[in-house]
Amino acid sequence: MGKRIPSCCRLVLPFVLTLLLLLVLAPDVRAAHAQGLKLVGPKKYYLVLGNSLAFGFQPDLDFTHGYSDYFFQDLKAHGTTNMVNLACPGETSVTFLNGKCPYPFLRKYPYLGSQLNAALNFLRAHPGQVSPVTLDIGANDVLPYLNSQTCAIDTAGSTSALQTLDYNLRQVILPQLRAALTVNGQVTGDLLVMNYYDPYQNICPNTVPYSQQINEHLASDVQGFGLLVDVFSAFGGAAVPNNNICSYTWMCSVFHDIHATDKGYQVIAQAFEQTAGY
Repeated sequence: MGKRIPSCCRLVLPFVLTLLLLLVLAPDVRAAHAQGLKLVGPKKYYLVLGNSLAFGFQPDLDFTHGYSDYFFQDLKAHGTTNMVNLACPGETSVTFLNGKCPYPFLRKYPYLGSQLNAALNFLRAHPGQVSPVTLDIGANDVLPYLNSQTCAIDTAGSTSALQTLDYNLRQVILPQLRAALTVNGQVTGDLLVMNYYDPYQNICPNTVPYSQQINEHLASDVQGFGLLVDVFSAFGGAAVPNNNICSYTWMCSVFHDIHATDKGYQVIAQAFEQTAGY
């Protein structure tokens, strides 16, 4: 016969086991606490917002292996059954608000008007059923001020673009999304906003501080509204040369394209998963 467990331990043991199960099964809230937010967790619908990265663009015309597709596979294991991808390639924070996305024919989900209005309409039509909402926006606001041939940066133009991005995110986009995710005074969904890797850092090392500046603005803008997903670090951070660029993006291919590869999109999805802790 085994040793008899003392009565005090028999009382404590179920509590300890329950606590361990909660720690294993519940979402990891450490990232949320670090950013002052409480996670809600996945629900029926996953709403994807943003530009070409959210759309899942690749120059070989594979549009089915974006980070949202990989993240959705993870969410399915937690009960999410539907992904609604409103992203539009070329979207800026201005077109996100006002419409006229440069490449509307590439959208995966049909809607009229701006992406923000489409997102708000969907959230209001499915109250309490949407989580998470992922957003990547801002890269196309500032890319026009970088000359990838000469590596020159128009600092005046980029400063103005960042001010516009900050205003659009903090004063309009993020507050309205957060409000639409709030039902009867309760926040019912998680909002995850990603920062950006630097596809040019190996050919234009001077762009690294530029990318870091953009990401600092995004980190500040998202505070109080959602969680920041650190894609910049996941891609290798500020190291020059960054040995991940050729495998995570199409920069070293015949396309010489800034978008992520299958592998890169998987890395982005993993960054989302780790931040959410689902």
